[in-house]
Amino acid sequence: MELAFGPPSSFPPAKTCTRETDGFPTSHRVPFKLYDQRGARSVTCCATQRAQVPELSLENEKHNLLRAVQETQRGLITSADQRSNIEEAMVNLECYCSGVPIDLVKLDGTWRLQYTSARDVLILLESAATLPFFQVGQIFQKFNCLDQSNGGVVYNVVKWSIPTLLEEDNGVTLLVSAKFSVLSARNIYLQFEEVTFEDINISGELQALIAPALLPRSFFSLQILQFIRTFKAQIPLGNQDRRSVGGLYYLSYLDNNMLLGRAVGGGGAFVFTRAQPL
Repeated sequence: MELAFGPPSSFPPAKTCTRETDGFPTSHRVPFKLYDQRGARSVTCCATQRAQVPELSLENEKHNLLRAVQETQRGLITSADQRSNIEEAMVNLECYCSGVPIDLVKLDGTWRLQYTSARDVLILLESAATLPFFQVGQIFQKFNCLDQSNGGVVYNVVKWSIPTLLEEDNGVTLLVSAKFSVLSARNIYLQFEEVTFEDINISGELQALIAPALLPRSFFSLQILQFIRTFKAQIPLGNQDRRSVGGLYYLSYLDNNMLLGRAVGGGGAFVFTRAQPL
């Protein structure tokens, strides 16, 4: 993975800061301490130092985090030392946004997953690593909230494939959509609405089998290809009698090209970088 930021020069000394999920009772506050393997070190930080640190130090912290997650295959392969270093790098970066309200203009757009410790995502990556007939490509979060003041819509986007049948890493798009509302300075609540399968891209081998290039394509074979390309399956996650699943999401850091999030309640951490619009 290419690092999106310039090489580090000299890294700043460790900061001190504290973070709470504003607007939530103590039971919903996100733990903000980090211990190494010896249990002798904790990382804390303080928003008062945010204005005192030059822009170069911020870029160094971002580079440091991306370097820490670089060899983890988006979180699939991590040692205890790597997880400790990643957590420390995240905490150091989160200090710069402590207490700052969410900027929905910056949040709007497409974000590519670089690392996660969330179990529901790691299961997908583990399946792709062990099953020969399943591949997982890029994973994104897409926020639509540019003209909103208190929320919007977010799409969790997973590109996946079946080798020889579908295009590699981009055979099918899985979308999980959710409405979100801003609850406090940096907390949003997600209300999941629908799962969608769309954008099926079959492999050249399968396309040649359905409609050989050297033979005249019949109306029937063309209809099959058109049906596959336009197929879309939508599965609602709730109805009038049953409310869909929801969850709290703490946006711990946000700028023009990096987003960090934590699922409140131990759901895992996420590192995203800005991507081209889907």
